[in-house]
Amino acid sequence: MDLTKRLAVVTKLFEAHIKTPFPAGFDLAMLDADLAGCVSTWLVQQGHLDDRRWNILAECEQDLIRAIPESAADSRVYCQRLLDMAVLVLEADSP
Repeated sequence: MDLTKRLAVVTKLFEAHIKTPFPAGFDLAMLDADLAGCVSTWLVQQGHLDDRRWNILAECEQDLIRAIPESAADSRVYCQRLLDMAVLVLEADSP
């Protein structure tokens, strides 16, 4: 996927994310905030992320991979969207 298309896909996912209410009982608030901050920075910088944020995002990705199977059903869609954004950004912008 070229960068222009990847930016469009991540933008759409991010817009949906910020419009979605935080799931009740969702205990990954810092992960959500860290990931959203990294994705927002990546979008503002048109597909570039500094090493520190890339590492934070990679940690968030691994945390989500572990958390999704244990999440309540109503939180899974929310978590999966976070994971989808993380994967798209990390695959486009390796350090």
